[in-house]
Amino acid sequence: MVRTLQLVTSRRPFFEQQVEVLERNGVSCTVVPVPGGTRDRSLADYVRFYGRVLEASMGPDFDLVHANYGLTAPAALAQPIRPVVLSLWGSDLLGPYGTVSQQCARFADEVVVMSEEMAADLDRDCAVVPHGIDTDRFAPAPRDEAVAEVGWDPDAKHVLFPYDPSRAEKNYPRAERVVDRTRERVADGVELHAVSGVPHERVPTYMNAADAMLLPSEREGSPNAVKEALSCNLPVVATPVGDVPDLLDGADCSHVSDTDEGLADALASVLTSTEAPNGRERAREFGLERMGEGLLGVYDRALDRGVTAA
Repeated sequence: MVRTLQLVTSRRPFFEQQVEVLERNGVSCTVVPVPGGTRDRSLADYVRFYGRVLEASMGPDFDLVHANYGLTAPAALAQPIRPVVLSLWGSDLLGPYGTVSQQCARFADEVVVMSEEMAADLDRDCAVVPHGIDTDRFAPAPRDEAVAEVGWDPDAKHVLFPYDPSRAEKNYPRAERVVDRTRERVADGVELHAVSGVPHERVPTYMNAADAMLLPSEREGSPNAVKEALSCNLPVVATPVGDVPDLLDGADCSHVSDTDEGLADALASVLTSTEAPNGRERAREFGLERMGEGLLGVYDRALDRGVTAA
């Protein structure tokens, strides 16, 4: 059994799924999150975090340290004896902390990224292992029942924005502009719904209630929301960021565009189409077990390359 110390900034649903699938594959996972609130952490919080990481890693109970998200990497690398796997999620490499992630990636034994675009930004070998999704949970369901459950207007067209509008990189103001333009092209009423903070198990209901998902992000790695939408047969209209064009390749009724006009045209086309989406077929490639297999291979290489002294 491989015994891992999993470092993470915030225990997001896709991280919890990663831990679950690793443990199903015989990997022991002990999770150490960064203390403090998710948006107002101080330097003192990261100093305390390093103390916890150092104390745990110096004992005999772990074979390697897996740093999930770039801001956990300094603490992982500062412990002297365990091999380090660094997983970069997207905003940590492509956003304001990119320099930290780039520098830490140079010293990790193995690096995991979410997309080929991210891999191209790193000056070292890395493994592309996107986060997987639970295709059993994210599955098509009757739209009318889902609309009734979430309390939306059954006579309107519904566009899902699956993020907190305050997250600047997700660009909610652009979503509003695009939907405003779409209303000029669609006879039925079009409503935009920003959905965040709901339990993860409730998200499929919102996806099945929606007629399309709009993702106007400025940057992404390999967004799970796109994979989850495809798994529910929900059409996606998005900007060509991260691996989104690859995810949508072959998915009927889904489109990418880098202009407001193009996004509005695509969204109007989706909302008025009678074509049946086939995203579910595409989403089968993004299952949790495939992610688990990829990470197990990374762990094997890290243990072969890294320091394994107790």
